[in-house]
Amino acid sequence: MTVALADIVPFLDDLLGTRETPDYGGAVNGLQLENGSGAVTKVAAAVDFSLRTVEGAVAAGANLLLVHHGMFWGGAQPIRGAAYRRLRRLVESDVAVYASHLPLDRHPTLGNNALLARALGLQPSREFARYKTIAVGVSGDSDVETAELIERARTFAEREGGSVVVGGGASASQPGRRTRRWALCTGAGASSDTMREAIEIGADTLIVGEGPHHTAVDAEDAGLAVIYAGHYATETLGVRALAQHVSDRFGVPWAFVAAPTGL
Repeated sequence: MTVALADIVPFLDDLLGTRETPDYGGAVNGLQLENGSGAVTKVAAAVDFSLRTVEGAVAAGANLLLVHHGMFWGGAQPIRGAAYRRLRRLVESDVAVYASHLPLDRHPTLGNNALLARALGLQPSREFARYKTIAVGVSGDSDVETAELIERARTFAEREGGSVVVGGGASASQPGRRTRRWALCTGAGASSDTMREAIEIGADTLIVGEGPHHTAVDAEDAGLAVIYAGHYATETLGVRALAQHVSDRFGVPWAFVAAPTGL
């Protein structure tokens, strides 16, 4: 089946709230590169825009690549070297690129944060991780042994080619410690701001992708367990769900291009 790119793009923009969601300047959410034919017969999804994911999309026979981290994070730069090779491959293979960063992170059903919470057996009930006018992450209440939650996160991360690190000192993963209020923000979710916010809402466990070294130090002093489940791993869920949603809506097949970084 062939679908017009011009039909898919406004559908995604409306679904994700692309225009009204604030984001970092380099995110450039939405359609970042159109294809010459304007046609879509297969969709590929990937976390990062890279030569590896571009080649994966081409090998899969896709002509629309959905990514979480898009083409322009470094700002304006000469189109040469790796940037040229990526762009040339896309144009030669008639592949369009659509990127969604914070709009996808925060989506209530397709978003990385909501989906990771549910993958870990947690039920979101509140917002978390404020950014300008929006909340990116989620939080909620539970009654689960923290060590069990860590094992769930480890199983998930290893399946996605990553690993788990636990911050907060030796007591964070000791048997008997329970997680009764948690907060979650995927990707680079640990920062001074999210640590402070987690403490303010009374969270005892923070689940993130990655964070600076000082967040583990601060967590121990605050009595907060931090589960670092990997930037890449925690952001595989959203693009998969989005590609599946496009497939269901427009009747085109989709494929996931795995390109784990180990981080």
